[in-house]
Amino acid sequence: MDEPNKKERIILGIDPGTAVMGYGLVLEKGPKIELISLGVVKMEKIDDHMLKLQRIFEKTVALIDNYKPDCLAIEAPFYGKNIQVMLKLGRAQGMAIAAALSRNIVITEYAPRKIKQSITGNGNATKEQVAAMLQTLLKFSETPDFLDATDGLAVAVCHSFQRIPTSAGKSKKSYSGWETFVKDNTSRVKGSSK
Repeated sequence: MDEPNKKERIILGIDPGTAVMGYGLVLEKGPKIELISLGVVKMEKIDDHMLKLQRIFEKTVALIDNYKPDCLAIEAPFYGKNIQVMLKLGRAQGMAIAAALSRNIVITEYAPRKIKQSITGNGNATKEQVAAMLQTLLKFSETPDFLDATDGLAVAVCHSFQRIPTSAGKSKKSYSGWETFVKDNTSRVKGSSK
């Protein structure tokens, strides 16, 4: 299962938060992506910030132990006007990263704009637009209770679209231009005649 050229991998995506943490898991089989699970971890009823951080760590470890993902993709905290909110989000993200590190999982961070851009083609897309596109891509009809769940799923799908190898030390394949990319990825490009 740990061979470097395996054709399948499980990606855990996390949208960190201190009130609600969204997560999604996808199975990547070659060029195809299948939904495994998505959900939220609710923490609004926990008053102590440190206990919220503990819950994030424990839930992330539980997700890793349960689903055995090959990698973690996580949303980076965005710059906001309220520095306290940004600090809390950074701590939440740090706890999820620490949980993945404790299980030797490769971690990749994505800016919110990059995630939206890769899912919808628009870096300014709304949460609702991202959720609708994910429902179309992964063919699921149930609407999650919280858009945070689809936000977590979006991070996982974004990572899959990047096709970054999961084994440390390997570098991402680079292309000299669009023509070379199309030649090497005919199955991924619609309308390709090759």
